[in-house]
Amino acid sequence: MPPRLRLGVNIDHVATIRNARGGDHPDPVRAAQIVAACGGDGITAHLREDRRHIRDEDLARIQAATSLPLNLEMAATDEMLEIALRHRPHAACIVPERREERTTEGGLDAAGQHNRLYPMVQRLGDAGIRVSLFIAPDERQIEAAMRLKAPVVELHTGEYAHATGEARAHELRRLADMAALAAKNGIEPHAGHGLTYENVQPVAAIPQLAELNIGHYLIGEAIFCGLETAVLKMRELMDAAR
Repeated sequence: MPPRLRLGVNIDHVATIRNARGGDHPDPVRAAQIVAACGGDGITAHLREDRRHIRDEDLARIQAATSLPLNLEMAATDEMLEIALRHRPHAACIVPERREERTTEGGLDAAGQHNRLYPMVQRLGDAGIRVSLFIAPDERQIEAAMRLKAPVVELHTGEYAHATGEARAHELRRLADMAALAAKNGIEPHAGHGLTYENVQPVAAIPQLAELNIGHYLIGEAIFCGLETAVLKMRELMDAAR
């Protein structure tokens, strides 16, 4: 039987709602505490260049408020590297970032950015931060992660989530094949982006995957049923798939 699949909850969009009106409500720290109380395995937060949702001061507050590991999503910039080294989150997931995008639109080109990424991966690792690369489920990118000596990859599931019919089946096979390739080469595979109650189980059933990171959908569902209920239902679906 595959090991229990971890669930990391991205709380960015609690902060998005807060920032829409200014002030302090709703507080993403409270969201992190609820996730911890209902059995979530980690908190993910993306500190963007434009600070559109999570703010710098949120990071320390989240770390102080819960013992759950913090996974900091970050662009490959000197500013974000220094912030990560200062806060020492459990993990740092390097993601592509464009100011004009609404959400992360694709995987990091680890293969094309080796010279930029290699010293960053090394510095983060030397600081005891688990490094993850957010990449497309592509053999070339897995091979790049191996050359970069990244201990973790997070496979971008957006193409799978947005596809239908045979196209979705094809994307699921890609995810399964690349998760297996990563694991075979000593890299822990995670997955995330666009996962919902409807589409999560086929991904959760991939035996090599160790963690799913899910955010926007859970925060959206929480508007109707509460964050605890939303997280518990996702947890139940993931467990049933294993």
